[in-house]
Amino acid sequence: MGPVAAPARALGRGRRGGIEVADIVRAHGAAYRQTHRLSRPQRRALRAIELCRTAALGGHRESCDRCGAERLAYNSCRNRHCPKCQTLAKERWLAARRAELLPVEYFHVVFTLPHALNCLVTDNARLIYSLLFRTAAATLSRFAHDPRHLGGQLGVTAILHTWGQTLVQHLHLHCVVTGGALAPDGARWIAAKPGFLFPVRALAKVFRGKYLAALDVAFASGQLVLAGPLAEAGAFAAWLAQLRPPPWVVYAKRPFAGPEPVLDSLGHYTHRVAISNARLRGLDDGVVHFRWRDYADGSRVKVMALPAAEFLRRCLLHVVPDRFVRIRHFGLLAHRARQATLARCRQLLGQPPDPGPRIPESPRALMLRVTGIDIARCQSCAQGLMRRTEVLPPTLMPRGLPIAVVDTS
Repeated sequence: MGPVAAPARALGRGRRGGIEVADIVRAHGAAYRQTHRLSRPQRRALRAIELCRTAALGGHRESCDRCGAERLAYNSCRNRHCPKCQTLAKERWLAARRAELLPVEYFHVVFTLPHALNCLVTDNARLIYSLLFRTAAATLSRFAHDPRHLGGQLGVTAILHTWGQTLVQHLHLHCVVTGGALAPDGARWIAAKPGFLFPVRALAKVFRGKYLAALDVAFASGQLVLAGPLAEAGAFAAWLAQLRPPPWVVYAKRPFAGPEPVLDSLGHYTHRVAISNARLRGLDDGVVHFRWRDYADGSRVKVMALPAAEFLRRCLLHVVPDRFVRIRHFGLLAHRARQATLARCRQLLGQPPDPGPRIPESPRALMLRVTGIDIARCQSCAQGLMRRTEVLPPTLMPRGLPIAVVDTS
């Protein structure tokens, strides 16, 4: 069933004047599970979102040391597909990346797979996503090592996104790339031309060739799980041949103006889920309304309405396989030699050496810095501090029964 026409107005009101993905899962998740075949990661994601910050996961009781006011704080699910569990993870990840930034220009390059490949994802998600990382990194590395461009090794942080604004499959990789490279002998830093890294049309051709060649190898080695006509070698080869003539999409956004804006951008792309609670407008008679940005219409913000089952189906398209790493580093930032390589780059760029490991921020300090809210301060008197007085054990509810919800976010 397709989208339902909807006026651009809020429908349905939940806690704090809005609705959450968790509300939709609680209302329609059970019915969806009964009528759709789900993978284990998808089932786990639905259950985690459903139980997040409820009594089912346990928590603790707090009491103000001044006015005696009490509040319950339930545990989060920490599932990476949950819209409510990404802020702390994102901020801690960014703090770790801050020490790795170099005083150079950074570029944002996006590699996109054609939608014709979406049909392979259901049974081959790990392979399709891994090949996207591998071939995009290899493409950038090939251009970086070419003396006509840089002639050295650059640094890449790559972030997988699988969705578009309307939650349909849109497989693409955001790559944050150093505007320069370390010479092969480690003797000098080779800076990129200001405002220019590599020609994107040439990048796209090489990327297309590498990805299709990797798919061909995966098919020949039996790594691809295929059904129907594509399972035949001749049919698969003919299908791949149809993907060679059309241009593939690789584009470079405007380069960042120094290291700090890089962090701002990384914070926008890392630890994201397909849709945030902030985009939801309401749930009315089994129809979910959410905001989306139509880039084909001058980036106008519109409201889409989808039946709850279709909304859940689209959300679950973006649940990645177990233990799949969505953020990867290549070149100068590869884990095996990162510290030594970055130390050499800092030396060549006249940057002070890394002072070493930092004491991680406490959740209270981190949330105060990010949101301006002191989570330990009493919300009633605004003077006292909340002290833990009781640990609340998990009270898991049998599947299918309603869940008592107390919003402690």
